[in-house]
Formats: sequence, structure tokens, C-alpha cells
Amino acid sequence: MPKAFIFPGQGSQYVGMGEDLYHAFENARERYSEAAEILGYNLSTISFKGPENELLKTQHTQPAIFVHSIIIDECLKINGIKPYAVAGHSLGEISALVSAEVLTFEDALQIVKVRSHAMAHAGAINPGAMAAIIGIDDKQLKTICNQSGVVVPANLNTPRQIVISGEIEAVKKAISSAKDLGIRRVIPLNVSGAFHSPLMEPARKSLEEVINSVNFHNAKIPVYQNFIAKAVTDCENIRENILYQLEYPVLWSDTILNMLQNGTTEFIEVGPNNVLNRLNYQINQEIITKNFDKIEDFFASEIL
Repeated sequence: MPKAFIFPGQGSQYVGMGEDLYHAFENARERYSEAAEILGYNLSTISFKGPENELLKTQHTQPAIFVHSIIIDECLKINGIKPYAVAGHSLGEISALVSAEVLTFEDALQIVKVRSHAMAHAGAINPGAMAAIIGIDDKQLKTICNQSGVVVPANLNTPRQIVISGEIEAVKKAISSAKDLGIRRVIPLNVSGAFHSPLMEPARKSLEEVINSVNFHNAKIPVYQNFIAKAVTDCENIRENILYQLEYPVLWSDTILNMLQNGTTEFIEVGPNNVLNRLNYQINQEIITKNFDKIEDFFASEIL
């Protein structure tokens, strides 16, 4: 049964993530030790103990999710569960590149380190906001994004769930416009910037420099990238698409549908929480998605 690994992005974090893995698996202890050296602070303390306001900072959230996801990925493979293809939502795409052996753990974490700081800095320079819009069609999306100021689709998560991103006032106007159209749910998101929008432009130079400073290898298995929602294996194309992802929308729904069309029969969400599982269900209720977040998930699946 062809299995695809999918890796979550920012928003899936929670205080306590990874602590059970740390005590159970040697590779988890090694990865958190390596992360402390690369990041210059003790990531395990923030991941395990918080406080939540520290974990919610972009420069902590992204490394925490990445390291947690890679530990799970390694544990699955050690126990004989391997993917035929991978994808990741936003930050999760970098986790997917490690799984596909495009990047080493160390090089990928260097990218995550720079990416998270650069995105936080861009959010400080260009204050922005994001909101999830539930129950929206393409015509309504165009209407609510037709505002003075910058507001664009950022995450095309499911056919009926879109996240918009942009300048604070423009997003407020878009939210008001959505309510006027009778959109059933509009949820402002607790984020530190307008991710996947033109407001992330100040982060581009730093991200480009670190991406060009590390070695990318051709993918051992197909990687479905956010920018194009299609499988890529060539390392130079992957490198370009990772940079484009910063300012362009995450085409998640199309990614999952393309993976299904190309033979995926089961998805495994690799990392904290079950955000992608829920999105998959909204894309197609027949999709089979298993979650691996905690050690109990391994026992429940009779892997350990």
C-alpha cells in the first residue's frame, strides 16, 4: 500500500511536544542535543516546558516542529515504515526534504533557523495578519481580497478552507467583507506576520543566502512542493521552489489531490498534532490518514 509522509507546519505546536520521544528514543536525545548546538539555545526546554508564549515565537516554533517531525520520521523508518513520496505544509516542506534525503538534518535546521528569524523580522518590519475563511468559493475569495492594501490567499488548504494574509487593515476589511457575504466562519489567526504574502519580501535575501550556502541533493523519492503542488526530484528546482514558497500561497489541497491521483493510498502525518489529518478529511472523506506524534501512536499501530 503506497504510503506518503506529510509534515505539518506552524500552528501544530503545543507545549510538551517531543518530551515522551526524548525519554524513549536515543535518536530523539541526539537530535535535541544537535539542535541546541546549531540554534544556540536549549530547544528541548521550550518544546517540553514552554512557556507557551515562548513556543509561539516564530523563531522557536519552526525549529521545534521541525525537530519533532524529523525524530518521528526517523523512528518510523527504523521500524520499517517508509514513504514512497513526501510533502509538507509550509515549514513542513523542509522536514519533507530531509525525509527525501535532499538535505541533511543539520543543513535543514540551519535553513529553518534563518527562515524563522527572517520571517519574524519581516513581520516586525511589515506588520501583518492572517485569517482562516471557512466555507468560501473562488468568486467570494476574489471579492474579499479586492481591498485597498495587501491581502492575498496564503494557504489553499481545502476546497472550502482558505487562509488569507496581508496588511492588518486590509485583512480586517477582508474579514468584514467575508461576513457581509454570509461566510459561515472567519477565524483570525494568532501569528507574528503575514506569511506567504508579499509582506515577507524582507526575509527573501537572508533565506536565499542560507539556501545557496548548503548542499541540496536530488530527492530519493518524489517531493510534492507547496509552490507548484507537483512532484519534484531535481535539487535545483527544489531549491528555487523553497524560496518562492516564502511569498506565494501553499497549494495544499492540490498537493493532496495530485498525490492521490498518482497512487497514494494512505497518508501518515509525521509530527505534532493532527492538523493535516483534519484537512485531508475535508479534501476527501475517504482519505486514510494516520498520525504519529507521540510514543503511544507507535504502540497503537503495533509498531513498537
